[in-house]
Amino acid sequence: MRRRSRAAEALAAVLLLALSAACGSRLPESDFEDDGRTSASPGAAPLRVGIITSATSPVGGSAFTGPRDGAKAWFDRLNARGGIDGRPVEVRLCDDGGSGVGNNECVHRLVEEDKVVALVATTALDYAGASRVSRARVPDIGGQPIGSAYDTYPHLYGIYGSHAPRDGTTGWDGKLYGGTEVYRYFKREHGARTAAVVSYNQSASAAYARLVERGLRAEGYKVVTEQVDFALPNFRAVAADLKEQGADLVFDAIDSHGNARLCQAMDEVGAHVTAKVTNVQNWTSTVGHAYRDAPRCRNALWATGSSRNYDDTGHPAVREFREATKDLKTHSQWQLEGWAAARWFTDAARSCARTGITRACVDAAMNRSEGYTAGGLLLPVGFQRRAEPPRTSRACLSVVRWQDGRGWVDQGDMNRTCFDVPQLAYQP
Repeated sequence: MRRRSRAAEALAAVLLLALSAACGSRLPESDFEDDGRTSASPGAAPLRVGIITSATSPVGGSAFTGPRDGAKAWFDRLNARGGIDGRPVEVRLCDDGGSGVGNNECVHRLVEEDKVVALVATTALDYAGASRVSRARVPDIGGQPIGSAYDTYPHLYGIYGSHAPRDGTTGWDGKLYGGTEVYRYFKREHGARTAAVVSYNQSASAAYARLVERGLRAEGYKVVTEQVDFALPNFRAVAADLKEQGADLVFDAIDSHGNARLCQAMDEVGAHVTAKVTNVQNWTSTVGHAYRDAPRCRNALWATGSSRNYDDTGHPAVREFREATKDLKTHSQWQLEGWAAARWFTDAARSCARTGITRACVDAAMNRSEGYTAGGLLLPVGFQRRAEPPRTSRACLSVVRWQDGRGWVDQGDMNRTCFDVPQLAYQP
């Protein structure tokens, strides 16, 4: 059984989200304006959508459910307000178990048997059925790019967009490109000069760590590499060396539990850093509990991403999300992104209401994507295909920091925290 190895591979795939190209051409929000119709027609045929989630998987039962829960909350609220053009949205859920076989079974059931008009907020550990979705020309809207499917196939629209040709070959000749904006941010805004990268002695974890190291070196950092045994990690030794090396920042290619143990060890040895930087998957309300034994490190946790902070309730779109999800026990950035994905489908479907809400029409609406933001929840996203890979880009990012008693606190406007950075090639 390859449970441990598979878990680490999944982790590295999730962490690659941080290097995914996040800027692109996008769908004009004016194309998707609500025409004001809110009352459902009695007996109106429902619009059927599918959500595939690795709800049970080698990395744990709750690791991938955030986007599903956010999307479902949107559709529940939408139906309470009359659906789309008077038609309710019927959500069909499928748990693929985190396996390629299970994923293909979900695709078969939802696409070929249930005849869904679209998939929404897909979050699959192994998206083995992606080519089948593409061949069926079913738009897959706002999925999490765990793996390279959203940079490979037409009709698949990841939550962060893509400039890749998406002609069946991943990226450009098998390579994808990611920017160095996260590293530039901490260098420019906080004067960081020394960064540590912590990984497991496992191939996928180590490979991701090398990508982070490349980006840091491209931005002129002194890089300290730390590797721990995946089965028996000695985090205290790592923490002691971080203190000795005087690291300003700590990046990692380890799981959430490992991060909490590393933080505890850092507090115990007095390794204090400007920022312990994590990614969007760990941007959750569970931090206070998960890092309960590491108060100093906990308050040095930072996260970066491409969507508006779910704790930014001063923004009307976030406030709407939080009100609709107030009964959930926890909140997360992936929930907000799932909500945004469902809103994206809704806007695309509404643009088709007069001519007929079909797979083809929704797909065409997605292909017109230019600057779509889901009402300000996302950095502008889209899918303009480029024949040549980018060498540089203007990249923006959302940055937050955890503070006890306040949760995740914004560190500037995500639409103004932008940098002109190189794009580095990597093999997915």
